[in-house]
Order: sequence, then C-alpha cells, then structure tokens
Amino acid sequence: MPLLDPLYGTPLAVQLIPQVDRGLAEQLNLRPDQRSIGLLSVDNDDATYVAVDEATKMADVEVVYAKSFYAGAKHTSGKLSGEIMAIIAGPNPAEVRAGLNAAVDYIQTKAIWYSANEDDSIAFFPHVISRTGTYLSKVCDIPTGSPIAYLVAPPNEGLVALDAALKVAIVRIVALTMPPSETNYMGVMLTGDQPACRAAALEFQKKVLEVAANPMNY
Repeated sequence: MPLLDPLYGTPLAVQLIPQVDRGLAEQLNLRPDQRSIGLLSVDNDDATYVAVDEATKMADVEVVYAKSFYAGAKHTSGKLSGEIMAIIAGPNPAEVRAGLNAAVDYIQTKAIWYSANEDDSIAFFPHVISRTGTYLSKVCDIPTGSPIAYLVAPPNEGLVALDAALKVAIVRIVALTMPPSETNYMGVMLTGDQPACRAAALEFQKKVLEVAANPMNY
C-alpha cells in the first residue's frame, strides 16, 4: 500500500430503540424528553467521536455515552463490539435515526485515517472540523461552532508531531490524551481559527510521516 493510504472505520452494529425503558434512561441520565436512543458499535473510536459530534449538528440529538474499549479493535470482545460504543439520544425515533444516518455517513466518507508506512502498520488521524457540534464543544470546553484540529497517532510519532504542530500555527491544546489511552494511541484537540487548525493538521501529518520514515533520530 502507498503512503497516505486512506483507512476508513466500519460501523459494525447500529441500533435504534424508539422508546427506551425509563430504568435504562435513568442510568444514562436522560432527560424526560429524550425518549429514543441510537447505539453505534464501530471498529474505530476516533472516527466515531467526530461522527457523533457531526450527528449533533444534523439532528436534534445529544451524545449521552461514548467510550473506547481497551486494547483496540484487534482485541475486541465480540464480532460486533469493535473499538467503541456510542449512544445518542433524542425526542423521537425520527431525530435519532437522522443522527445515526449522519454519523454512519461521516464514518464512511469523511472521518479518514491514513497510513504512514507501506504496510499500513502505522496509522494516524489528521482531522480538521470546521465547526464543532455540541459533543466535542463540551469535551473541549469551547464554544459550539469552534474550529478544531483532531489529531491522533501512535505515542512517539504523535507527541513529536504535536510539538511541531504547536510551533507552526497559532493554536492551543483544549484536550490531550497522553499514552497509554484505552487503545494505546495519543490524541489531542487543538483550537484556533480554521486556517491555523488546517496548518497544524498538515504539520502533524508531515511530522508523523518523518518519524515513521526515520524512527531512530537523536
């Protein structure tokens, strides 16, 4: 495979519960008006986090649960478990279905990972969101509609690339996951204006590729 081979996440199980049991609703801390929920199991967690954020922009839904599983998609607990479970809630099945459709489409077409080496064994995520939805805005404690660079890579590659990204653009860290995460990657979200976020993502990509090509550099 060539460098920068696109790598897409795969939704493994997508389910709609039109009228959620109130006992479960209480456990999920749903409001009384949140009567329907949608559940997604996907083999890529970061693709799903950005996808459910997109869902909040396309339908009257909120993300009420989103957690990565330990050890990654290659060590899943079952055929349909994947790397993450996410749950969105809304007032009715139509809104939740619209949110699920938006999330699935985003995973399959826009939330693209890339390979940093020939055999795709080093993968990274240099993703830019022009306008955050309610979910990632809350995670990052920034205003809804803010631009962010959502950057993920293996630990060494990612931290070296983060340093480079911070030096090339006027951006600031609003969320940082140091390794080891549940999936043993690092991840960071940076905010600034849209051009700055794009510049940071491009520099992050450039540096990940450099480290992948020359891992012993000191």
